[in-house]
Amino acid sequence: MLCPPVIGQCMVEVMVNPPKEGSPSYAQYKEEYDHIFTGLKSRAHALYDAFQKMEGVSCASPAGSMYLFPTITLPQKAIDAAKTAGKNPDEFYCMRLLEATGVCIVPGSGFGQKEGTLHFRTTFLAPGTEWVGRIEKFHREFMEEFR
Repeated sequence: MLCPPVIGQCMVEVMVNPPKEGSPSYAQYKEEYDHIFTGLKSRAHALYDAFQKMEGVSCASPAGSMYLFPTITLPQKAIDAAKTAGKNPDEFYCMRLLEATGVCIVPGSGFGQKEGTLHFRTTFLAPGTEWVGRIEKFHREFMEEFR
């Protein structure tokens, strides 16, 4: 009971020692690897491009991790509504997004963000990109509601 399962051990071995070019499984490995990499890159840029269009949102371009950590500027009415609800403004925004779209993002206040700034962390691991449009729509409507 103290040893990890054999399948887990095999998977870790494949991760740290992938097939080498010329080995029988290399072609399949390379195809699958490239497919995953291309999908992640495409989704990262779709999300980044959406943030670039969103009012009050700024974000560094994707650079290798599976997260984006945008800065957000919320209207004072939204900040006041968050206070009334007993939440940090970034938490308020994240919960409203989750309730409206089913997309889960993490408030920056959970990461010790600099006082007076608001952030959230999101990932692009979910398949497809249709959820990016749901984020854009939510944000537009949220900003209108609290303008």
